[in-house]
Amino acid sequence: MRSGLLGRFMRRKTTEREPTLVIVGLGNPGPKYAGTRHNAGFMCVDRLAERAGIALNDKRRPALLGEGRIEGRRVVLVKPRTFMNVSGEAVRYAMDRYRVRAESVLIVLDDLDLPLGRIRMRASGGSGGHNGLNSINAALGTQDYARLRIGIGRPDRETIGYVLGAFTPDEAPEAEAAIARAADAAEAWLTHGVNYAMDNFN
Repeated sequence: MRSGLLGRFMRRKTTEREPTLVIVGLGNPGPKYAGTRHNAGFMCVDRLAERAGIALNDKRRPALLGEGRIEGRRVVLVKPRTFMNVSGEAVRYAMDRYRVRAESVLIVLDDLDLPLGRIRMRASGGSGGHNGLNSINAALGTQDYARLRIGIGRPDRETIGYVLGAFTPDEAPEAEAAIARAADAAEAWLTHGVNYAMDNFN
């Protein structure tokens, strides 16, 4: 009897110590912005949730959350309910709620300076002018967190309308392939770490 109680206690302590990893997809909430280029991060998190059977149904004020396992790792998927330029509020909330540090967080976002279809993982770095990253840097007080950029290409025309527009029918197949590859890279980050993901997906 004592051994049974001890075993349950040890299993509970092991579970409590199990690290949590957080993947945040950046985007703008609401149907008006669904499917737009600026929401590539949302699309990647949706793909991860679909693959793993994780329901994104924990609705908090700053974020939509889903908890589950991917490749045996405990993971929280996050879609901010804030607009892009205040994404840091949602990231800070998730980190505080799950008591994780910046090294346990991956941010997935769109990138104008990467060609459509390209992805790039980095362990840290500047914002590159991305408003979502600017907000996160300010909220966390650091740039030392992993980020996965999904290329949407830079247009010759004005950029605001471009990033807030949907992928064209010609762009859609390449964009879809990039989202799938980004989800693969995020899974690699979960299971093998950022260096492995950079080596195999950049």
